[in-house]
Amino acid sequence: MTGATETTTPAAHRTRRTRRTRPIRLGPRAIAALVLISAIGVAAFSWPLFADPEFGVAHEKDAPWLFALLLPLLVAVVVATIADSGMDAKAVAMLGVLAAVGAALRPLGAGTAGLEPMFFLMVLSGRVLGPGFGFVLGSVTMFASALLTGGVGPWMPFQMLSMAWFTMGAGLLPGQDRLRGRAEVLMLAAYGCVAAFAYGTVMNLYGWTIVPPAGSGISFVPGDPVHENLVRFVAYCLATSLGWDLGRAVLTVALTFAVGPTLLKALRRATRRAAFEAQVTFEVPKE
Repeated sequence: MTGATETTTPAAHRTRRTRRTRPIRLGPRAIAALVLISAIGVAAFSWPLFADPEFGVAHEKDAPWLFALLLPLLVAVVVATIADSGMDAKAVAMLGVLAAVGAALRPLGAGTAGLEPMFFLMVLSGRVLGPGFGFVLGSVTMFASALLTGGVGPWMPFQMLSMAWFTMGAGLLPGQDRLRGRAEVLMLAAYGCVAAFAYGTVMNLYGWTIVPPAGSGISFVPGDPVHENLVRFVAYCLATSLGWDLGRAVLTVALTFAVGPTLLKALRRATRRAAFEAQVTFEVPKE
C-alpha cells in the first residue's frame, strides 16, 4: 500500500506567507509625522533645563499648548498611516477597542505602589500592530483613562506622550516575522521591565521641574548647568520614584509571562481576520 504524499505548490506557500500577521507598516509620511511629534515632545519635556531663570518654569502654562499641538499631530499620524498602508475602518475600530480596554485596566491598580496593569497590554498591542499604531494607541489610551479616572490636568499631555513612546517602542522591537513563542515573550517582558522604568523617569522630568527648590540637594535649580541639574535629577528619581517604577515593572513582567502568549495569539488572529492591508478588488462577472 503506497502512502499518499502531500505536495505544496508555490501558490500555497504564498498563501501561507500572506496569512502570517504583520504589523501595520510605516510609510514615509507616517514616519515624518512621528518624528515631528516626538521632537516636539522632547522639547516640551526638556526646555526647563535650558531656559533662562528669568523666564521661569511654567509647565502648567505650556501644557494646554502642548495638548493643542498633540491632538492634530495624532490625527496626522493616523491619516498618514491610512494613506501609506491602507489601514481602514477595521483598524480604527480595533484602536478604539484596545484603548477602551486599556483605559478600563488603569483604575484596577489605582496607581497603588505603581501597579498599573494597562502597561502590559500596551506592550503586546504595540508588538502585534506596529510602532505607528502603537504610538496612537498609547496616547489615546492615556487620554481615555484620564477622562475615566478624573486625572485631567496639566500633566495629561505629558502622560500621553510618554505612553505613546512606551507603546511605539514595543512595535520597534526586532524579529516581527521570525520570533515567536517563549523567546518573544521573554523579549517583551524584558522590554516591559526597562520601559516601565523609562516611563517613570520621563514623567519625573516633568514633575521635578515644577517642584519649587527646597534646598534638599535633589531639587531642580533653574539656570544651573545642565549636567549639575541632571545629577540632582538622578538622585531625585532614586529617592522618590524607584519603588513605584519597580512595582510597575514587576507587574508588567508578571502579566506578560502569565497571559502574554494567549493575548498575542488573540491579537494576531483578530488582525489576520481583519486583513487590515488587504486590497479590495472588484471583478466584472463573465457572461
